[in-house]
Amino acid sequence: MIGAAAEVLMSNNETVERVEREHRASPIDVHVGTRVRLRRTLLGMSQEKLGEALGLTFQQIQKYERGVNRIGASRLFDLARVLDVPIGFFFDDMSPELGGNAATRSRAAAFGFAEGQEGFEDDTLHRRETLELVRAYYRITDASVRKRVFDLIKTLSPTE
Repeated sequence: MIGAAAEVLMSNNETVERVEREHRASPIDVHVGTRVRLRRTLLGMSQEKLGEALGLTFQQIQKYERGVNRIGASRLFDLARVLDVPIGFFFDDMSPELGGNAATRSRAAAFGFAEGQEGFEDDTLHRRETLELVRAYYRITDASVRKRVFDLIKTLSPTE
């Protein structure tokens, strides 16, 4: 009798652990959600506006951005279209532990984004100040002025 009770208890514990694993946000889902938030913010788009464009509520967008809800293939396609990025954007900068690879890093290098990335805190990209700075930079319509602003910022920052 005690053996049967112990088996039921073990079975229940295994079930609880399995359910907890299934409801825990996957690191890849969190990464993709973070990239959705990054792009949405860079565009100056609210969660509500993005939700309207996709036929969703802002709460659903929040869940996607936190990685709580998984983003299916068709939804990812729609997000890429609305946010005007290739689907691969959502997987860029993924750590090797999550499946990021040299191809992703070399693609970034091809666009000139790999320069000086060592020691760059990932958290820096998610600060409001950074996002506002990038948005303001890209609102400069004159390419030569934008280049001079870029050069100015580089000269003001400490060399490594």
